[in-house]
Amino acid sequence: MLGMAPRLVPADPVRSIARELRRGSLELVVLHLLSSGEAYGYEIVTKLAERTDGALEVTDGTLYPVLYRLEAAGFVTIRWETPQRGVPRKYYRLTDVGRAELERMTREWAAFVNAMTRLIGQRPEAQ
Repeated sequence: MLGMAPRLVPADPVRSIARELRRGSLELVVLHLLSSGEAYGYEIVTKLAERTDGALEVTDGTLYPVLYRLEAAGFVTIRWETPQRGVPRKYYRLTDVGRAELERMTREWAAFVNAMTRLIGQRPEAQ
């Protein structure tokens, strides 16, 4: 069918909004989870699912690129631990720079939430 405009609206806009919000907030979430102490990847995934009753589950494939970006930015440091039995684990810990970034991102998120709450709470304008 030539000449048809591409479809601009996703098939399920609610799922799209949720996916985009998760993607946009994942760095904040990971920094927040690390603010209470170091953790390894699977532990972060588990904590996130538990603390949000499964609403913010992520996979390893989603989490590790975020952790690599946070490490490259200097927001987290790593250390390896090799148990007597089992595989080595890479632990992530928040740096002072990461803690400052967490504070900045938290303020930014709170301002966004407040603005959205005000906007959604308003009555729609008559046209």
